[in-house]
Amino acid sequence: MSEKNTTAPSADGFAFTRTNYIWLIAGMAILVIGYILMSGGKSEDPNVFSEAIFNFRRITLAPIVVLTGYGTIFYAILKGR
Repeated sequence: MSEKNTTAPSADGFAFTRTNYIWLIAGMAILVIGYILMSGGKSEDPNVFSEAIFNFRRITLAPIVVLTGYGTIFYAILKGR
């Protein structure tokens, strides 16, 4: 009878390579920058509405940066060896 060559899955140690971790850290940094861009817009007087929350930075730029950060993290997780 012939022998079956079954190999056990190798345990290389880490789930990600060095480049995966670099992409992951870069994605997290982009996320932090996006959330910092989204913050602010507080009114000095609570009885007066501040239009500062509707500026370009908070409505358009920050969500694009945050989605870019999530996309970078998604790429870092799915990137092959």
